[in-house]
Parts: sequence; C-alpha cells; structure tokens
Amino acid sequence: MLAAERGAARNTLLAYGRDLEQAEEWLGAALDGASPAQLAKLGQGWASLAPATMARKISALRQFFGFLVDEGLRQDDPTHALPRPATRRPLPKILSHAEVEALFARAEEEACGDKPGAVRLLTLLELLYGSGLRATELVSLPVSAVPRDAPFLTVVGKGGQARMVPVSQRASAVLPRWLALRDPDSAFLFPSRTGHISRVRLFQLLKDLAVRADLPREKLSPHVLRHAFATHLLEGGADLRALQTLLGHADISTTQIYTHVDAARLVALVNERHPLAQRRASD
Repeated sequence: MLAAERGAARNTLLAYGRDLEQAEEWLGAALDGASPAQLAKLGQGWASLAPATMARKISALRQFFGFLVDEGLRQDDPTHALPRPATRRPLPKILSHAEVEALFARAEEEACGDKPGAVRLLTLLELLYGSGLRATELVSLPVSAVPRDAPFLTVVGKGGQARMVPVSQRASAVLPRWLALRDPDSAFLFPSRTGHISRVRLFQLLKDLAVRADLPREKLSPHVLRHAFATHLLEGGADLRALQTLLGHADISTTQIYTHVDAARLVALVNERHPLAQRRASD
C-alpha cells in the first residue's frame, strides 16, 4: 500500500519494514494481534530513543494498524495506547562559505590531472552543492539524465516524482571530464562493480575529503551539502517556492526550515529597511 498508493521511497519502505519487524520481535508475538496494553509497553520501551526515531516507529505502527482496519483484517485500532512524542524539526547543519571554498579548493587540486577517483569526487561535490541533490538521487543517476543541450538534470526523487534540476556552469565543466573516464558500459553515471556507488561510499568519500581539507570529519555529509545549497541560495535572494521546486519538497513547510537558518540576513534586513532604523540613522 505504501509503495503502490502513496508512492513511498524505497528507503522509507525499508525503514518502516525494519520498524515493524523489530516491534514484532520485541513483543514476541504476531504484531497484527497486538493489544493496546502490549503497544503501551512497546512505547515505554522506546522512551530512550531519539524523538525523531521514536516518532517514525510510532508512525509506522499507526499506518500498519490503520491499514489492517481499512482492509477489514482487524476491527479495532490499538494505537491509541502509543505515546504521542512532541518532535521539533532540528535546524539543518550547514557549511559556511569559507568552509565550502576550502572543500572545493582541495577537491580541485586533487582533480587537476586525470585520476578517475579524484575527478569523480569533484563531480559528485559539484552536483551535491551546485544542484542540491539527495544522496540517493545522486548515486543512482543514469547516464541518460546528463544534459546534452539543456543545462538540466532529470532526477527521480522521493515517491518516484521526477523533476528538472539546473546544472551549474562549474558542474557542466567537470561532467565531460568524468564522462571520458568512467566505465562506458555502465548505465549509471557513477558506476561500481555491482551497479552504482552506494550512499555509504559517498559518505565515506566526503568525510575523507573533509579531513584532507582540514575540516571536522563529522561536519560533512551529502545532506549537509544539500542544506548548504539551499541556505546559500536563500541568502542570495532565492524565492522560497523556487527553492521548494529545486529541492523536490512536496510541502513548502519542509522548505521553510531554511528561513530559520538565515537569521543573520533577516536581522540585517530589519536594521537596514525598517522605518525606525532609518529614522535613527537620520537622527
């Protein structure tokens, strides 16, 4: 149902599947027959988890039992016994402009020759920061998605939704270099022996680059670069709706998190444009 009717992404399906399997293992009985008392104890056992993790597990159970009721496989929904954790979306971690410059300087220095690994890493970096792609979207890009005439990538995001993503001039310059070095027999832009490089491998490559660029290893990840892409665009005056389209967010409330990150620009805006600020300046 999640896949066919709601178009849930593969990673979502895997996460929800693990949550249900772990819940059934913890109960020691078939999950579809769980009582409210059993689910209440299950919720108590999750109390030590991070709020976001606990919220996802509870969401998986609510949707599972809702499905059973809708399909007539169960008469009651016992999930009222589960806790309702109050979650706050954490502000995204980002990189400063100076940190991004240090990262690219190191990657460009290493890719000045024709070493396939170094050119591949620079291409990955350009597409992460220059186009704001998710890790899964990037590593699974087919060669057919690479633009020929128009400066856009065709990306299939969460829920199988396709969108057009602009390719920066910098990325357009390094892409031909990588295309000349990659395995021409693979259908993927970033091939590996088993298909395409994994998200785990992408994480490793970026964290190793961070160390070589004298940045904290824990500070860099594919999603941090995606956050930096969004925040720096917003700083430059990008429209929130345009940013929503670029990031592939289904709901603009997800995009609005970046308005809280750009606090310094908002303070400067008030100080420069507010009538009282102008009055004090003239006085």
